[in-house]
Amino acid sequence: MAQYTELNKKEINEIATAYDLELLNYEPIEQGDGSSNYLLHTRQNNYVLTVFEITRDRVANLVNILSLMEKFNFPTTRLLKLAVGGMTTTIQGKPVLVKQYISGQVVKDLDDTMLNQIGIIMARLHDIPAPDFLADKHAYGLQTFPSVIGKNIDREYEIWLTQKHLYFNKFIPKELPRGLIHGDMFFDNVLFEGKELKTVLDFEEVCQYYKVFDIGMGIVGLCSEGTRINLNKVRSLVKGYQQIRVLEKQEKENLQLFVEYAAIATSKYRFWKYNIDTPIAEKAKYHLQMVKVAKDVTSISKAKFLDILIN
Repeated sequence: MAQYTELNKKEINEIATAYDLELLNYEPIEQGDGSSNYLLHTRQNNYVLTVFEITRDRVANLVNILSLMEKFNFPTTRLLKLAVGGMTTTIQGKPVLVKQYISGQVVKDLDDTMLNQIGIIMARLHDIPAPDFLADKHAYGLQTFPSVIGKNIDREYEIWLTQKHLYFNKFIPKELPRGLIHGDMFFDNVLFEGKELKTVLDFEEVCQYYKVFDIGMGIVGLCSEGTRINLNKVRSLVKGYQQIRVLEKQEKENLQLFVEYAAIATSKYRFWKYNIDTPIAEKAKYHLQMVKVAKDVTSISKAKFLDILIN
């Protein structure tokens, strides 16, 4: 992942001082496609300094969301306050936050116990009342598909995305339950200590949207192996989720559709990110992995997919 904003020692020390921290040393860390991160070793403790590439409004929303998570004792990072009050400062014209550092490991190949815990924590998140300031659309959901169509960068993909855009607009039921969702529940946004879930990271895509979309995104980000969906892993994730919140009949019937939607939305984001926003030649075809995941999901019979939600 890229380090978009490079800070020198003087800049980092200035930020640390603003948060009333005594800096000992620091190191860049890679976490997130929309931010630059530094691990701060200070006399008080270890912290993560994040410089955001997203808008100030979105960072303000993130501050409010993380404050809400703290109120509901949801396991995620806690923000540090500035010495003069408030949470956000700026560097190079970009918003900055400093968060408590949480130790833990990213686990790519999650086992049944781990997936069960993630399912439980997702359902807990979905039960938190969604604040009014949240966007009612996902940051790279259906409404954004047309923005990359007609660019003639990958014509075959763009034609396929056009077809999928029409398909989802036609078949996604509008009355499905909505609420506060994470929006990016991939394996590298969850930390474990041994077999125990420690924290959930990256609330930059949080919004008020279909709860079943979040589960679909979780299946793509947690239960895929290469370009295939592991149904046994899906079963463990959904089983954990339903310990807290039982899916409605219509959600179960449409979960497979939303796994496909989540994979395609992720492919759209990758296509935009690495071909339009920040072109990176070696990642120019990175979106095609998610195209294959989406096609794998549609190859599973509906009866077989529904069976994993019951048994």
